[in-house]
Amino acid sequence: MLIEVAGENALIVYFGETANPQVSARVQQAVDLLSQTMGDALVDLVPSYASLLVIYNPLVTDHFAVKRQIRALQYAEESDQPQTGNLIELPVYYGTDAGPDLQSLADNAGLTTNEVIQIHSEMEYRVYAIGFAPGFAYLGEVDERIAAARLSTPRLKVPRGAVAIADRQTAVYPAVSPGGWNLIGLCPIRMFDPAAEPTMPVQVGDRVKFAPISKQEFLSLGGEL
Repeated sequence: MLIEVAGENALIVYFGETANPQVSARVQQAVDLLSQTMGDALVDLVPSYASLLVIYNPLVTDHFAVKRQIRALQYAEESDQPQTGNLIELPVYYGTDAGPDLQSLADNAGLTTNEVIQIHSEMEYRVYAIGFAPGFAYLGEVDERIAAARLSTPRLKVPRGAVAIADRQTAVYPAVSPGGWNLIGLCPIRMFDPAAEPTMPVQVGDRVKFAPISKQEFLSLGGEL
């Protein structure tokens, strides 16, 4: 574990050099323990792939005390097995009319579109981080057979619910936005709803599995083409 000062009221804790389920479990365990123990000294926790940003109230504590508190936690040594998190199933309508890059991704991989869909939907993905936009969950890792580089020219407008792949990651766009990931389908579930509780269906540390559905099922769940 490496702890560095990240600002006048923040520390960043590194749990490893690369993301994997074990490191992600340590990050999530630290989130849980610090949330329970820091009280009003805690302002926010921002987990990422292999690190955790700890933002504290400088009127209550300082980085020396927070660093001692972090080091006192024995989560790294206690977490031999990855925590499983919640398993969230997200329905996806896969198709060239829902995912304009599905065919080209399949062609470049030497696969059929059905093979890409099967490979993408048969795996469980871990939520490594949430960022870029509220509800945008970075999920890893896709099978290397369907890994694909980002588009050379990003789209100016990607629809809400677009299911996408970039490198070894996959994600669901929570809102209409620009984007350079390869689009392979659409998910009717809202990934961010400020009026809902919780506002997002997934959290860092959860697992996600995609379930193929028909166009009719997609539309009946509120999806829009």
